[in-house]
Amino acid sequence: MLGDDWVAPETSAEVELRDKRARRGPFSLRASPLTRKIITFNLIALTILFAGILYLNVSRNDLVRQRANSLVAESQLIADVFEAQLPTGAPVNLAAGDGVQVQAVLDRLNLRNGLAVHVFDTNQVQVGDVLATDQSPALSALAPSEETHTPLSDVLAAVGKTVSGFLSPSSGTAVPSLEDQLRGMLPAALAGTTRVQTGIDTAGGTVFSAVTPILQGDTVVGVVAAASPSGEIDALVRSERERVLQLFLVILLVSVGLSLVLASTIANPLSDLAAAAELGRDKNARRMNPGRIRIPDLTARPDEIGRLSGALRGMVTALYNRIDSNEQFAADVAHEIKNPLASLRSAVGTLRLVKREEQREKLLDVIEHDVRRLDRLVSDISNASRLDSELVKEEEEAFDLVRMLDNLNQYLGEDARSKGIDYISDMPKEEIQVTGLEARLAQVFVNLITNAVSFCEDGDAIRVWARKRQSRVIVVVEDTGPGIPEEALTKIFKRFYSQRPQEHFGNNSGLGLAISKQIVEAHGGVIWAENIRPTEADITSEPLGARFVVGLPV
Repeated sequence: MLGDDWVAPETSAEVELRDKRARRGPFSLRASPLTRKIITFNLIALTILFAGILYLNVSRNDLVRQRANSLVAESQLIADVFEAQLPTGAPVNLAAGDGVQVQAVLDRLNLRNGLAVHVFDTNQVQVGDVLATDQSPALSALAPSEETHTPLSDVLAAVGKTVSGFLSPSSGTAVPSLEDQLRGMLPAALAGTTRVQTGIDTAGGTVFSAVTPILQGDTVVGVVAAASPSGEIDALVRSERERVLQLFLVILLVSVGLSLVLASTIANPLSDLAAAAELGRDKNARRMNPGRIRIPDLTARPDEIGRLSGALRGMVTALYNRIDSNEQFAADVAHEIKNPLASLRSAVGTLRLVKREEQREKLLDVIEHDVRRLDRLVSDISNASRLDSELVKEEEEAFDLVRMLDNLNQYLGEDARSKGIDYISDMPKEEIQVTGLEARLAQVFVNLITNAVSFCEDGDAIRVWARKRQSRVIVVVEDTGPGIPEEALTKIFKRFYSQRPQEHFGNNSGLGLAISKQIVEAHGGVIWAENIRPTEADITSEPLGARFVVGLPV
């Protein structure tokens, strides 16, 4: 007996599988194409999303509207300053300085840094201008922050400029100066309306321009034209894109990390499963003996990998069970064939020595019996060896079990009655549909009935009956023969086991019941044997016969 602390020795296959896992590491891009694909697809999705945000970002339009409205308000506020200083009812000439000193008023204004203000009279002659270079603390919040240059912002600016060049190719005309642009807006202001527009200055920066009239009552006496700092909105957009890119880089790092974790939970288990299967293939290809390959047990995972691990483990277990069964079958076949071969060799050797004719006849009878026994044995072994593949390859179909049993009873009943055996068939009136291989299941009942006939003598009886019980159907073959020895009840379904009288020695291979059990279990059914007794309470009483029971799903 092995103690509870006994540990199975590690096989070479398990050691090699563990070494492969250690060389691969938890996050291996080089050895895992699946990991690379997961990371690549996630990065592609993020990159497309980031590019879409930059290209379709509406915040730039919001900033444009805000700056345009702010510039209009500033220009109107400056115009209000001039209007407040104009005399009432007296004529005003801004060019001559009648009514108000334009430049003096402009010099006293507190303007945000970079704002350019021009004042024109009704003849579109500039009478004053100012460019704000400093500001009071009260206007510090309105000033654009100093632009900082980083590699990211430079790259974004270059990319944006290139894309803009493709999307909006230049017309080849020279860009007018800021003053010319303002003069082009003067007619609208002289007509009494406020105008604002967006343009490009000679340096290539975006500039907002606004014009508004200076009114004396209802009369236009001049125009205030204001222009925002060159490139102000561009700097704000670049700053915003810089923050978006920084966020993108953070998300990118997080995505790569999560992708690696996800890949490790998918690719690594799959790699272990593949390595275990490949290890068995390579070892078998080199005809080495690596021991049994153990598929990693991942059935605790509630996902497809857990299902795959369970399926592979089940397949490997079934394969090894099949291999063990084939090895045992081959050993049993060799053992069974040796017996008649030994008898044949002995009879042939003795035949060379005997001289009397009656002894030679007896030896020839032994040789003929052993040859028939070998022929029957080889035929049954051939049928048994083909059974596994046929059970897998053939397509199951639905058929009426009652009709099949009636046909068998009609044919086998005549043979039994010819031997003086009373044959009784008790089948239900309604049909019972069973899904399976009809020919193979018929072989089961033929084996059971012919087995019962072989144990019965003149005056015995055989009864075959079937009943449907909920989701199963029970088929029973009973006989009034000698019954089954108690020690044989657990052995009769083993291959090559035969419990028959001495006079029947060699007439059966011992494979019939084993084949029947294999066919029934392949259909999801059960089969067992028992003795018929006068009372079940007394198991020592003499049996009245044998009973074989087959249960099949319906």
